[in-house]
Amino acid sequence: MRLDIASLGAAYRAGTCTPHDVVDQVVECMRRNASNPIWISRFDAEALHARARQLAALPPSSLPLYGIPFAVKDNIDVAGLPTTAGCPDFSHTPAASAAVVQKLVDAGAIVLGKTNLDQFATGLVGTRSPYGICRNAFDPEFISGGSSSGSAVAVALGMASFALGTDTAGSGRVPAAFNNLVGYKPTLGRLSTRGMLPACRSLDAISIFALTAADAQAVGNVAGGVDSGDPWSRPFAPTADRYWSQRGARVAVPAKHQLEFFGNAQYARLFDAAVERAVQAGCSVHEVDIEPLLQTARLLYEGPWVAERYLATRALIESRPEAMHAVTRSIIEGGRKASALDAFSAQYRLAELRAAARTLWLGADALLLPTAGTHYRVDEEQAEPLRLNSNLGRYTNFVNLMDLAAVAVPAGFTASGLPFGVTLVGRAWEDEDLLCLAERLHILSGATLGATGHTLPEGNRIPAQSEGWIDVSVCGAHMLGLPLNGQLTSRGAWRIASTRTAPCYRLYALPGGPPARPGLVRDAAGGAVEMEIWRMPQEHFGSFVQGIPSPLGIGRVRTESGTEVAGFLCETAGIEGAVDITRFGGWRAYLARQG
Repeated sequence: MRLDIASLGAAYRAGTCTPHDVVDQVVECMRRNASNPIWISRFDAEALHARARQLAALPPSSLPLYGIPFAVKDNIDVAGLPTTAGCPDFSHTPAASAAVVQKLVDAGAIVLGKTNLDQFATGLVGTRSPYGICRNAFDPEFISGGSSSGSAVAVALGMASFALGTDTAGSGRVPAAFNNLVGYKPTLGRLSTRGMLPACRSLDAISIFALTAADAQAVGNVAGGVDSGDPWSRPFAPTADRYWSQRGARVAVPAKHQLEFFGNAQYARLFDAAVERAVQAGCSVHEVDIEPLLQTARLLYEGPWVAERYLATRALIESRPEAMHAVTRSIIEGGRKASALDAFSAQYRLAELRAAARTLWLGADALLLPTAGTHYRVDEEQAEPLRLNSNLGRYTNFVNLMDLAAVAVPAGFTASGLPFGVTLVGRAWEDEDLLCLAERLHILSGATLGATGHTLPEGNRIPAQSEGWIDVSVCGAHMLGLPLNGQLTSRGAWRIASTRTAPCYRLYALPGGPPARPGLVRDAAGGAVEMEIWRMPQEHFGSFVQGIPSPLGIGRVRTESGTEVAGFLCETAGIEGAVDITRFGGWRAYLARQG
């Protein structure tokens, strides 16, 4: 059973599964992976089935996250389960759930339990926990990434549809990259942090691990909003250049000499391939100087912000320092030395770096970076915990200090089968645009979902069309990689969805060519046909249509979700002498059979 929200929601609505079925599957998956310390505490099967019974009394369409199972990092409160932050001596059981958790439960989601983490959310490695080292979903010899280790691995292994993490320095992005997931780090203040144990309170964000960017957006839409009980919450403040993802986005990448992969040549090649996919997605790509960002990244742990971590754990570290993980304690104790002079000096330096970085955003909508420069084995990290952890933060530590949003997205695999990921970084409140572009890159990468082996769901959610753009469906030679695709890309179009038609069409191989072309004809007795949807600037639509030869033309094509979009159709008279190839399910499958 697929756990991505789109597929699971469709199964609920079709009546092919129930919340009880999902609970059974999740519990069995937990049992199979019991040797991996993913969970610190969780609800038992009886409690989960009690929740399933509550939902079974409601129609699946009544709640936006009906029956969707999720995990929660154990520095975020869940009523009825202890919050430990990865430290048994800190453990306490809250009477109420964190504001974000409660919103998700109210929307119909099923909270499963609390996940393992680097103690007090201090680390990007996933190894600093007395509850055990959470193992990577693809290779247990490699780190899972942290600090939100258990949250990422739970989703990657199919125990949850999504999970909440936290992200101060990259804890919601690095584990996503190492476990083939989408990791969404919202704009600071978009999701309430009330009920979350702070690390650096002024920089903390609750993050979302998901199987797809569309799922991350769906969860963020439910969980987001102003919380009057959280002084760090703030209202949505849209920028003047919203909806940049609806055109050919301007994407910046680091200058070649600023890219550091710490000797990992495969990661370097995979990043180059990701940049090529950005171009394929209709983006213009140019190099920029990221030195202000790299200097900002160093401020996080080399500057006085570590004092915020000391403040959050002060009662414990001053009374029982031995209760803390040795590496965690050594880092946090450094915050005791910071003075007010240090704090002001660092704030002034940060203001200078923010000013220096403004030129980057004048010519770019998003910055494309490796999420991490390399991936370490557990034994390597244990031998040099501080230096290697610092390496992992090179492309992540600056984001919250700069008040930026970010989305990590899968971008391929190494020869040994380990995932690689990239991150899109953008200005505050441009979260939706980042998620839309992340979805396009994910589709083009052909990546699977976590470690489940499932492919991306058919018909990923299509972003709302904005003025000035037209969505066009294609089912033949204009599809990605086929001979006439250049007629779309040369007009600034990009693919926004791979889906199928409603089951009421026939596909014919038309005579003539080259290139060979199919014809799509509406027929109630037909079937569903593979199609792609491309978004094109309206100003170029006329010239595109003028180049379409008879008997083809543009009409309205119904998708499998029931929506209609402009698309290629064939006149009935044009199928004389054509071959009915509907049984192949699409033009690509037909071409493959022709050799």
